[in-house]
Amino acid sequence: MLFLDRAIKSSLHKPQTSELAALTTEWGERLDAEHPLAEHPKPQMQRERWISLNGVWDYAFVACDDPAAAWRDDCGPEEYDGSIVVPFSPEAPLSSVGKRPPADALLIESRDIRLPALGPGECAILHFEAVDWACSVWLNGKKACEHMGGYTPFSCDITPFLEDGPNRLSLSIYDPSEKGAQLRGKQRIDRGTMWYTAQSGIWQSVWCEIVPEQHIERLEIAPDADAALLKVRAAVSEGDAPLEVEVLDGGLVVAQATGSVRGVELALGPVRLWSPDDPHLYDLIVRYGDDTVRSYCAFRTATVEPDERGHARFCLNHEPLFLRGILNQGYWPDGLLTAPSDEALVFDIETCKRLGFNMMRMHIKLERERFYYHADRLGMLIWQDMVSGGSLPSDWQTQQKPTLFPRSWTSIDDSRPAAWVKLAAGDRAYREEWTATVHEAVLRLSAYPSIVTWVLFNESWGQFSAGEATRMVRALDPTRPILSVSGWYDQGTGDYMGIHNYFRPQRIWRDAAARPRAFMISEFGGLTWHIPEHSSFPKPYGYADFTSIGAWRAALSKLLSDTRALERDGLSGYVYTQVSDIEEETNGLMSYDRRIIKLETDPIGESGS
Repeated sequence: MLFLDRAIKSSLHKPQTSELAALTTEWGERLDAEHPLAEHPKPQMQRERWISLNGVWDYAFVACDDPAAAWRDDCGPEEYDGSIVVPFSPEAPLSSVGKRPPADALLIESRDIRLPALGPGECAILHFEAVDWACSVWLNGKKACEHMGGYTPFSCDITPFLEDGPNRLSLSIYDPSEKGAQLRGKQRIDRGTMWYTAQSGIWQSVWCEIVPEQHIERLEIAPDADAALLKVRAAVSEGDAPLEVEVLDGGLVVAQATGSVRGVELALGPVRLWSPDDPHLYDLIVRYGDDTVRSYCAFRTATVEPDERGHARFCLNHEPLFLRGILNQGYWPDGLLTAPSDEALVFDIETCKRLGFNMMRMHIKLERERFYYHADRLGMLIWQDMVSGGSLPSDWQTQQKPTLFPRSWTSIDDSRPAAWVKLAAGDRAYREEWTATVHEAVLRLSAYPSIVTWVLFNESWGQFSAGEATRMVRALDPTRPILSVSGWYDQGTGDYMGIHNYFRPQRIWRDAAARPRAFMISEFGGLTWHIPEHSSFPKPYGYADFTSIGAWRAALSKLLSDTRALERDGLSGYVYTQVSDIEEETNGLMSYDRRIIKLETDPIGESGS
């Protein structure tokens, strides 16, 4: 059987020794290294007094006996190795370093910062959007804070450590990648096939805000579209000042109220519902004492409900909406996990929407918050994956067996510790980090209206206790459907049954869950067209071969059309693989450098590979 041969070959991880060809994006070529990614990193919580700390820093690889413990110390070198462009990891070409820290070394990133003089009762808050993986933060030789977790933001009040004149900021960073069990997504030092170049260090924006001592630390924005109500709560540093909220539509105040930080409720009357066709946003101004924060919200519902024939469907604003999704892994040839600019994020969203997709599945990655902002304003639905980790997954257990033998999908009870070991989740520290990261991600991202589904586990990588995890997420956010397990080893929980099917004809699979769930083909396709001048690797990697770009387009059109036809039998949507080529993978709708849109551009006539 041909599909069995393809399935086995595609799921084997064979490390590659060949160097990847250097590719650049047009945004990377235009990068201002002194002021990269200069937009405010947190669109839903903006203050006027903020300073971007992205730009040229010093870096060094500092050898030590035990990096796993030494990162908590100030390991500043006597001499630096050179300059690095933050927030790009040293492995990323746009960092200007282009190499990984040795296994026995820490990565040190450092720079002088100059802040405006603080007035009476003011504080300086230092923010990191993401640092991979564990780091300690030092200012003028004194530890300000430390953090573990490569996909979660953190901040610290650096006011007590500030001195007159320039202040030296330094990070000691440790990242074992797949040598450890921590969350890392699809990164591997030992990259190859569907596993991509690992990275380390600062990989999202760094910035500083000047705030009053009594200030807002976190906003919780909860629109209720059915009731036309908005609830706003705030976590604050100290004090008991009232919380004032204004809602604006087109610059005009349409609602305002004052109350406690524990909750302000605003009734808006009829509201304009958010949708991909009409991504309408309301502006917010929130005041707490002398602190003022600008934000925004939207009104929409995301549910799974039965249609007139009894099929469970994804519904937006209580109307069934067929999800035409595309897998977005968020990798770039010059920035790796860090998009080279805001415009690059917008390009991916606008291009996929123009090609007919209404949803992106953000795959095994928590993106910069500006990505969700652009999805909000442009009208792209988002399925948000959680980040995988644990020990290295078994190719047989997590790829080959479930691909070849669908009956195995019900063979594992992931509530049992023995199953955790099989599914690479045996490490307790990993399970605790995964749980904490999911908790933080749901709270932090819940106000972005474009996010309409949480996806917890993918293809069993690090899977454990999916039912318990689903209950946790449901308690944190009861307003969104949940796909507990995407691919296989479904536990009958959540709001969807999501299967991955790259090698068999598409069909509706029987769902044995106790209650009706929407059926999704949550990954499929992966049809390959290799463009030598725009590929990182000399050979194609994907799930089908074609003799011409015309044949590839025809096959893709037929696959999408045939799959869409299953809607009448109960299919609620699909996720096609994928937005762009990535390193060895050549199954994107665009080339890795985003210079060729395969459905719209014939770059080399009928040639290719």
